[in-house]
Amino acid sequence: MPKIRTSRTAPPPEGFEDIEDILEDYNRAMRDAENEDGEGKRKAESLWGIMRISHTRSRYIYDLYYKREAISRELYDWLCKQGYADANLIAKWKRTGYEKLCCVRCIQARDMGHAGSTCICRVPKSQMQKGQIVECTHCGCRGCSSAD
Repeated sequence: MPKIRTSRTAPPPEGFEDIEDILEDYNRAMRDAENEDGEGKRKAESLWGIMRISHTRSRYIYDLYYKREAISRELYDWLCKQGYADANLIAKWKRTGYEKLCCVRCIQARDMGHAGSTCICRVPKSQMQKGQIVECTHCGCRGCSSAD
């Protein structure tokens, strides 16, 4: 969640006004996801909506800076510092093989049930059994391997 701007917070750099409406839409969607009733869902499943919105917002900022070159480095750094984008996830997207990564937790071997492995969503669909539907327990991803 982005930090709340106060009088002590540095003002946003030039160009923020152009994307402020879209980021506000993401904030509204995030608040809705946070307030959503988790009735009938598994414990981890209640966080999936929040993870997806965070991923989408970070991907939007990544595309603006790295793909379309529509924002300045100063604005990009400010957005990361203020919590609008996940800088660790974006750093992974720049590496080969991680272009479609859903969350950083899916590549951490210590969080997985088997030592030295990654999340099931990182396995290419071509290596899965035919008709098998896979869902990450951490974020609900159905496959973020770049080999797909």
